[in-house]
Amino acid sequence: MRNHSAVCEFILLGLSTDPYIEPLLFVLFLVVYLLTVVGNSLLLLVITADSQLHTPMSFFLRQLSFTDLCHSSVTAPKMLENILSEEKTIFVESCLAQAFFVFATGGTESCLLAATAYDRYVAIGSPLLYSQVMSNQLCVGLMWVSWGLAVADALLNSLLAASLDFCEGQSIPHFSCELASVFRLSCSDTSTNFILLLCSSVLHFFRTLAVTVCSYARIVSTVLSVRSSTGRSKAFSTCSSHLTTVILFHGSGFISYLFPASGSPLEKVFSLQYSVITPMLNPLIYSLKNKEVKAAVARMIRKHFQPLKHQTQRCVIK
Repeated sequence: MRNHSAVCEFILLGLSTDPYIEPLLFVLFLVVYLLTVVGNSLLLLVITADSQLHTPMSFFLRQLSFTDLCHSSVTAPKMLENILSEEKTIFVESCLAQAFFVFATGGTESCLLAATAYDRYVAIGSPLLYSQVMSNQLCVGLMWVSWGLAVADALLNSLLAASLDFCEGQSIPHFSCELASVFRLSCSDTSTNFILLLCSSVLHFFRTLAVTVCSYARIVSTVLSVRSSTGRSKAFSTCSSHLTTVILFHGSGFISYLFPASGSPLEKVFSLQYSVITPMLNPLIYSLKNKEVKAAVARMIRKHFQPLKHQTQRCVIK
């Protein structure tokens, strides 16, 4: 392939080149990644195992946890490897593959957050019709549409990037490969690539954001019409975890993707926020602010630890 003729590898400069700071960064982000894997895996296990959580909202929470797990696993392992590595290199093919999966999983999460916002609107605006509107077929359809749109956008941008020539300047001032950074390493004309990336990112972002904003506008309108303050508080509490996730993900993603890549420390901070930190925080947000999930966790603990407790007590008595 033409783009492999001159350059076979890129150099990911990472978060820091200070040999004293790098071990601390490795320990910090290793802990963050392990917490991400454990937290999202436990949430997936709880939702799958507890029959009382087989609801449309829990279906989307499970999909979001799976997407967070994938999104973090695309960047974190390579980042951890490069922190302790002296060469800090990545093959061109691996870099393009990583950029594809970052784009695909991030786009899928954006669509799933919009679908979850619509789910909350139906639950609050039409509670009596909720089970009919949010049918299993609709939930599965929204899930596949989310993945389909995101993968199509990522595939279109990645295939166009694969035709570029990379001749010089193979250092990426970042801890992961993102398409905007890769384009700057090419000696080909990348104007079409940048235009396509900008258009697809803006359309995808504002398309999903519009659904989310419209859903919450209708939620607020519905809740404000409720006379009981207790009813309003209960209605808003059902949306708090989702709204927190939306703000964290869209806020950092907007700054990272829609502003020109500069390699500045601030850009890296926002990229870390949506690709590493947010996937770790989401299981905590979902579990701490969702009464159904907390109740399911309590039931699972009682189910698995009470028999062990009784067995221990019998052994002590004997």
